[in-house]
Amino acid sequence: MNEEYSTASIGLVKKQYYTFAEPQAELHLESGRSFGPITVAYETYGELNQAKDNAVLVLHALSGDSHAAGKYREEDRKAGWWDIMIGPGKPLDTDKYFIVCSNVLGGCQGTTGPSSINPKTNKPYCLDFPVITIADMVAVQKELISYLGIERLLGVIGGSMGGMQALEWVLAYPEAVAAGIIIASCAALSSQAIAFNAVGRNAITSDKLWNRGNYYGSAEKILGLAVARMLGHITYLSEEGMRERFGRKRKNSYQYNYHFDDEFEIESYLSHQGLSFLDRFDANSYLYITKAMDYFDLAAKYGSGNLTEAFSRLKAQLLFVAFTSDWLFPPAQSEEMVRAILQKHKQVSYLKIESSYGHDAFLLPSPSLNQAIHNFLTCARRLF
Repeated sequence: MNEEYSTASIGLVKKQYYTFAEPQAELHLESGRSFGPITVAYETYGELNQAKDNAVLVLHALSGDSHAAGKYREEDRKAGWWDIMIGPGKPLDTDKYFIVCSNVLGGCQGTTGPSSINPKTNKPYCLDFPVITIADMVAVQKELISYLGIERLLGVIGGSMGGMQALEWVLAYPEAVAAGIIIASCAALSSQAIAFNAVGRNAITSDKLWNRGNYYGSAEKILGLAVARMLGHITYLSEEGMRERFGRKRKNSYQYNYHFDDEFEIESYLSHQGLSFLDRFDANSYLYITKAMDYFDLAAKYGSGNLTEAFSRLKAQLLFVAFTSDWLFPPAQSEEMVRAILQKHKQVSYLKIESSYGHDAFLLPSPSLNQAIHNFLTCARRLF
């Protein structure tokens, strides 16, 4: 039986910043470059207990950021992107857990990225920003967690690209994490997913206003980013969900208008998603983050091409969650990882949830997901 969880928000929250990797102590990236300084934007919810055994790191997806719950001001229209999950009496219960969420390296919501000022030139980095990987993002998070005085995390949890980060955490730092929850994610992107990312990047770089990444200071919008977002958003939905919500409904009439303006409701919806994205995201960050996702490959990095061997170093207990209508990160990808872990006789659980909402289902209310996260973290804390 599913428990009832609170719907109340955590209230007002504050974004915080931590800077490290100053000259002479720069971060060594997977590409071989050293880079710094790095400022990390992060938020925390709840309190770290005296034993420091209740910390859970929430990891965001491609278009997310550190603002996972609550509001900055009472008048804010929306709360953080996972407010349904984080707060008193919710699955990530802030009366029990100390929740941390940071914006990834390469992002555009407070953490150092291509739009940040390069201290050597006093201008935005633009394409002088180094190409980064998921492992680089996690290395920055590890520095933040150490700064917060946490030696070992109770858990890491993330969906989509956040799940990639969670997987990197449990394999790169096996002693530093007790449990991991990987939702709608994969061990490596499929060629189809890489193809969608490539088209999105080309939409941006083909936009004349992109100007080889040197567009900061211009009032013009990079409409190629809106197109990339529209394409990406299609992959986050499902055919069933789109049919149920939009079908072939038209905006204003039952007659065709015989022009090329948005006419179907699905067109208007995608246009809104694309244009609103321009107000909160950076085109260059989109390039860097999608490339980092393309490079992610657990088998190649940790198993010499063998996924089962990649999990040899695993010490955390894991929970994988997949959604039946997710065709971007289909259940088969989670099941492949579960089988690999079982072959190594490691602790792993798996839940496949019936849903018509596609990949974005992990961001929407789900009693099954709520219960799974609650139960898994409760058990993990007993074994911590």
